[in-house]
Amino acid sequence: MDDSSLTIDLIGEVKAAIADDFTRQARRFGCRYADLRLEVVESQYAWAENGNSKGSGKDDALAFGIRVIAGDGISAPGYYGQSLGAADRARLARVIREGLRHAHERAIANARGKSAAMAAFPSLATAFWNTRLAPAPVHRDTVPAVFEVDPRSVPLADIVALTREISSAVKATAPAIAFNAIAALTQISRELFVSTEGALIDQAFALTQGTCYVVAQDGTVTQELTDAVGHQRGWEVLSRGVQDPPGAPLLSFPDFRTFASALAGDAVRLTRARPAPTTEGEVTVVTDPHFTALLAHEIIGHPTELDRALKMETGYAGRSWLLRSLDETQVGKPIASPLVTAFSDPALPGFGQYRYDHEGVPARRVIHIDRGIFQDFMNSRQTAAIFGGEPNGHCKATDPSLIPLIRMSNTVFARGDRDPRDIIQEIDHGYYLVGHRTPSIAESRENFRISAMKVYEIRNGELGQLFRDGGIMADSQAYLTQVDAVGTDFRLIPIPNCGKGQPMQTKRVGNGGPTLRSRAILTGSTE
Repeated sequence: MDDSSLTIDLIGEVKAAIADDFTRQARRFGCRYADLRLEVVESQYAWAENGNSKGSGKDDALAFGIRVIAGDGISAPGYYGQSLGAADRARLARVIREGLRHAHERAIANARGKSAAMAAFPSLATAFWNTRLAPAPVHRDTVPAVFEVDPRSVPLADIVALTREISSAVKATAPAIAFNAIAALTQISRELFVSTEGALIDQAFALTQGTCYVVAQDGTVTQELTDAVGHQRGWEVLSRGVQDPPGAPLLSFPDFRTFASALAGDAVRLTRARPAPTTEGEVTVVTDPHFTALLAHEIIGHPTELDRALKMETGYAGRSWLLRSLDETQVGKPIASPLVTAFSDPALPGFGQYRYDHEGVPARRVIHIDRGIFQDFMNSRQTAAIFGGEPNGHCKATDPSLIPLIRMSNTVFARGDRDPRDIIQEIDHGYYLVGHRTPSIAESRENFRISAMKVYEIRNGELGQLFRDGGIMADSQAYLTQVDAVGTDFRLIPIPNCGKGQPMQTKRVGNGGPTLRSRAILTGSTE
């Protein structure tokens, strides 16, 4: 490989030398702890609008991030991250060594700042935590990417052609289609994790995603719908669709063209639908798995991130009603119906699947709600040391140059035992919400308003009139407590744009669940 090229093979070539040098230099600086994250990404992409190609390209990226814990007496963390390029390949070891020096200096400065603040404000001394990491097993492992069609092997012309053809097909759906944009991405990445505890983890990931945005207009009524398909697999995700695992799929969607055409058809039908009403009080509502996925994301996933709950994220992303203080939490208390179980599991298929997080901690299932009782949070090694419990592998960064945060993997409501058709047939009058659109959530996630793609009226156990621009509004705990039916139709949904942190980190995660029945206020259009 020459100095101008940049492929994921770089990780394999340098990992032994980089690991040895990093560990040796960290000891020389006197770090109590240090870790390194190094990643290479190779990607191809294209997008089209209204049947015309608008852009395409190939890209590669190289970045690293370092965390150091250091200090005399009280300890503190220091971070350093940098995005690089192919030209940096020849001097990579030197750049990482310099980054380690910066991170160590920042950790020392932070520790001195803590000590000075404790001396200046003795009454606040107990508020300054000595930075500790909860113990975690040390692993040395290699995890290969999984795919049938290597993202690097797909001719860029084929990606361009697919987006153009799908965009043309969407445009031809009906005269009401006013605009559409189709985007496709396929990539492979490889990341290295090294720590002074002895960890050496080499993980590779394939990822392919298709996004469809469509605008339909009929007279004065306009409908905009956006949705995505994707998985940590190769080009087959878009060309053939996904059934994972085969035979009894949890993650399931058709090929990209069929998916986009169906979304366009929904947009056209919605332009002819009446606006949804707003009810004066709570009514019976049923949510399909696609809508349930956003519920899981917003009222289960985010409030169970322990950095948020411990108020480390308050200024950027809010808090959590599940933890008021270390002495006042909802752990062990009923917060939902006994029919409700919810968890986060990195072993499930989809965008949230991985074996180790960015602290080198093995990923494992975290039960948030067990038959109505709140159990646990997603954590990091640092928050586990503060709150108690074992690290559970949910500390991730969008890019190595950014600080890892506690993030969802695949956060879901568990499968129930009811036939979804029976859940609807038992209702005299209510509403069925299909597909999610836009969330609006309280600062501590204690109440929510989420809009749906489609709302159907239910009368005498049958689906009736289709409405547009509707959603539901409820108190989170009240909604969870009133769940009285949970379906068997569990599905995972790819979420391509979960945002958190400052600077903002936009991450792909998985969410899902089955059909749920509860009570909420139906919110509609002002038309």
